[in-house]
Amino acid sequence: MQISTQIPRVFTVVWREYPKDLRREFPGIYDRAYEQMKKFRHVRDIMTPRVVTITEDKTIADAARAMGEKHIGSLVVEADAKPKGIVTEKDLISGILALRRDPAKSKVSEAMSWPLLTIPPDAPIKEAGKIMMKRKGRLGMMKEEKLIGIVSASDFIRSLPDVPETLVKVEDYITPEVVMVDDATLVADIAVTMGKKRIGSVLVSSGGKLKGIFTERDLLTTFLKEGKSFEAPAKGYASTTLIVAPAWISVYEATYIMADRHIRRLPLMEEDEMVGIITDRDLVEAYVK
Repeated sequence: MQISTQIPRVFTVVWREYPKDLRREFPGIYDRAYEQMKKFRHVRDIMTPRVVTITEDKTIADAARAMGEKHIGSLVVEADAKPKGIVTEKDLISGILALRRDPAKSKVSEAMSWPLLTIPPDAPIKEAGKIMMKRKGRLGMMKEEKLIGIVSASDFIRSLPDVPETLVKVEDYITPEVVMVDDATLVADIAVTMGKKRIGSVLVSSGGKLKGIFTERDLLTTFLKEGKSFEAPAKGYASTTLIVAPAWISVYEATYIMADRHIRRLPLMEEDEMVGIITDRDLVEAYVK
């Protein structure tokens, strides 16, 4: 069945809310760009200092509940009171759910990534971004053998709007393939698709028309955290608040929108048709190149 990618009117089309020329509308932001770049020179300036930990003998269900309650996407795994590795939303999906394993009977040690990638807090931001893109993971900030923070792609998003490298166009970094599923698809099958394809979201359709988006955070907070059955259809669980933007915007503008709306992925449009999606990791890649 051919699925229409035309965005229904009920969705939020953000380019009608934001000025087309953000640089002219908000000149102060651009005038301060180089000063801000000096301010955010090191990873310590953008890191998240609150580090939530878990031990490797805990279950995946325990990890999911902790992430859901704290509204975070990862936990540092400790062994002998020292950081050993990290377990993320994507690890839970790819390492456990995609293999149809029971989260309540699977241990954190079976899904975690290790060793934990670390970097000194005074390392340049661009260096941290390059390591993240190469190793595809979050970074721990170590000072005197003590973990003092974590840096993720979301941390970059909160600071990138003020650096001049982000003026390039998003069209060079978008992912053109957007995975869509029907709203009758079981959440268990969506988890398998997301895990195998290593993606953080799928778009949900009904009757051949786009209806919403289902993300790894929805999977974590609605199903893993609450212990709901994965044998439920996606209908009713996908968010219908789909924020989209035009494909001609700059990386700066995409970052501004994503930071302002607190989202990690932004579908892109040409005319009224979807042409791809850009994620927080795509924006970090654009910055470090």
